[in-house]
Amino acid sequence: MKTTIQNSTLCYLIRDGKYLMLHRNKEKEDINEGKWIGVGGHNEPGESPEECIKREVKEETGLELKEMDFRGFITFTYGEGVTEYISLFTSCDFSGEETECSEGELKWIDIDKVMDLELWEGDRIFLKLLQERKAFFSLKLEYDLEDNLKRTVLNGKELDKSKFESRNQLKYII
Repeated sequence: MKTTIQNSTLCYLIRDGKYLMLHRNKEKEDINEGKWIGVGGHNEPGESPEECIKREVKEETGLELKEMDFRGFITFTYGEGVTEYISLFTSCDFSGEETECSEGELKWIDIDKVMDLELWEGDRIFLKLLQERKAFFSLKLEYDLEDNLKRTVLNGKELDKSKFESRNQLKYII
């Protein structure tokens, strides 16, 4: 079995009570196809998470990050052999002219409407954490090959999935 380990970054830009979201709808065979995510991407050799997210935000949006907050660390596993370590950021401090993204459609979405979008199930958890906690967190999300979230671990403690079967019950567990 082939093992793949990647380091990447993810950022949610915030303006006027909205997140800049990327609807991944332009690339074929994209693990994120059809889903809404933040902006970011894979680290290049030698890049720190901060250098990577600044480069990725510029490439995908045309915007330049001035300041960003390192909010969390996500360990994403998919199937039997894919592990991605994701440095999660937010930023309210950026400048420049927004450009078109080659990976999908960029759109500013009201933060209170984001949960209505087509998201990864685990993204709902960390987006809720971004809204409800200021403290840095570590989140492990284990998915099977059918995109089903099988296991969730927050700050070293496994979350009981039976306690949150709907989007509105996420507050219960975090």
